[in-house]
Parts: sequence; structure tokens; C-alpha cells
Amino acid sequence: MIHGDANYVFHDTAGAVHYANEDVLARAKEVALANPQAEVFIFHDMPLNKTLFFFKQHDGEFYYYRNGELEATQQYWRDEGTSRFSVQGALYNAFRSKSDANEAHSQTKMFLYYGHEIPEEDGQHYDDSYPDSTLTIRKFSNELISFTSQEQITENMGTGIDSKFFDLIVMSTCYNGSPRSVAALAPYTRYIIASPTNLHLSYFDLEPFMHLEYADKFNSIDAFADHAAESAYTKLSASVQTVVAVSVYNVLLVGPYLDSIETTYSQILATVNTDPRQIDAHCDCADLAPFNKPLMHNGVKVFYRPPIFGRDAHKIHHSGWSCWTRGGGR
Repeated sequence: MIHGDANYVFHDTAGAVHYANEDVLARAKEVALANPQAEVFIFHDMPLNKTLFFFKQHDGEFYYYRNGELEATQQYWRDEGTSRFSVQGALYNAFRSKSDANEAHSQTKMFLYYGHEIPEEDGQHYDDSYPDSTLTIRKFSNELISFTSQEQITENMGTGIDSKFFDLIVMSTCYNGSPRSVAALAPYTRYIIASPTNLHLSYFDLEPFMHLEYADKFNSIDAFADHAAESAYTKLSASVQTVVAVSVYNVLLVGPYLDSIETTYSQILATVNTDPRQIDAHCDCADLAPFNKPLMHNGVKVFYRPPIFGRDAHKIHHSGWSCWTRGGGR
């Protein structure tokens, strides 16, 4: 899923103008064509435009690939559904191949999201075209159920790691490698890739996904997740001078840490929501005493390089978790 209803314009080193969401869309189409054994669903949310007579145009594009070929395309209006992803979810369920329970259970399912940081609280003005709508990470996570069938929902009423809707969720966004974000996504997936820092231009390298038939060589989804995260880290490290941090979270193993800090973290988020002047900025959770615990390293693999310049240039390690600093700095 690619969010394009915001400012994603940037200039390369030669001065050429790029639209990050359009670049990701083109790359996603290449991935779909390169995977003959996969089903690929691409949703591109775009700015809402109106014609001369104020007739609104479609603000969403859907592409469905199967067997390495484009099978269907469709435009949609994002505000026609009863919830944020209900229109996209209906398209997914209409076009997806129907498998028996055993086959569906053995399939690897991944969800990739490209966009700006999804707020933990407040969430106003996320979409330029819908200023009255809100989006928080909890709302986003709850909407993921739209991309499942009724059979999956019934099957997943049980508990256990095998009942998750997705094997891997990739958040190509800034700062969603946070306790609230990971906790919100955890009920729906086994592994999460996200950044606890500013992920440059919301860009996560898609090269590891180009030939998913070779993913079996990693023997497990966690090994593939590590490979994908490291690939993104390597590419970003070679192209930017700002901080680079990409984390892989095993949701089963990070649970105890998230439970241990939930109360304190929620109190800080309440301050973010009610009096943001008391909050300075994002920071490494390890830099704050209430969150710096031995448990924080369980189930987290971090690929990190400090910025080339600035006050954090000599920060050698990162916990992989993004927190908020109260007024007065660290």
C-alpha cells in the first residue's frame, strides 16, 4: 500500500524533481512482474482532484498481479467505504485466489506500507485531501482486518503465533519503530520491520522482494526479514548522511518488554496529545531511564549507523526503539 496523498516531492543530487510515491509505485510493479508464483496487490492512494464542474475524480488506483502478469486494474474512491481500508479490502477479497484452509495456512503473507509516519496519538491531517479525517497507528492496525477473508477471521479467533493474519509487516515510514506502534501491529503479524528514526523519504528497498521464490533459501520468515531490513539499511547508508536505523521485531519475544513499559509510555503519549509543548522530539528509548531495560533487546535486531554529523554522530548504538523526550531535553 502506497500513501500518496501528502507531500512526497524531493530533488535528487542532479536537481531533478521526484515524487517518492510514484517511484515506489513503479518499483512495486517491477516486483509484481518478477514474481510468477505470487499474488501481488498494489493500492496507491492519491490526492483528490476535482474537474471544472467540481466532479471529483478517483483518488485511488488498484493493480492486481498473478503469475507475474497484470490481471486487473481499477480506480476507486477512498471515502466510499465504511472505514479507511474497507474499499481496498473489498477489492482484495474480490480478486484474491481462493485456497483451501491447508493451502492458505501454508502461504506466506506480507503487507508493506509506504508513507509518512503514522501518529501514535492525535492523527489529524494525515491526508491532504481529507483534513477532517484522522489516522493513528491503532486505527491503522485495526483496519488491517479488511485484508482478510471471513474464513481467516473465523480461523484466527484462536490464539497462538500461527493464527496471525500476516507473516511480515513492513512499515516504510518514519519513527514507527516505537512501543505503541509495534504493540498495535503485533496482533496481526509475526514479524515487523520498521524504523525507530527518520527513514529517509519513506524509502525501503524492494530489491529483496524481486524474486520471492528464492526466499526459501532463508528457511524462515525471520531470516528473510533480517535480509530485507539489512538490504534497506545498506542502500540507505550508501546514499544519505543522516541517521539510518532499521529494526526487525519478533512480536512474540518483544511482548514482555512492551508490557513492562506500557503504563509509563501511555502517560508520555497522553502528554504528547494534550500538551505537546512539553515534548521535545523522538529519541532512543535507551536514553530514557524508565525504558532502558535489559528486556528491550529481546526479539529486536537493529541495523544502525549514526549520522555523519550532528550531536548524535558519536552515538555508537541504538536500541531499535523510538521514544519521546519530555520538555528539557534528554
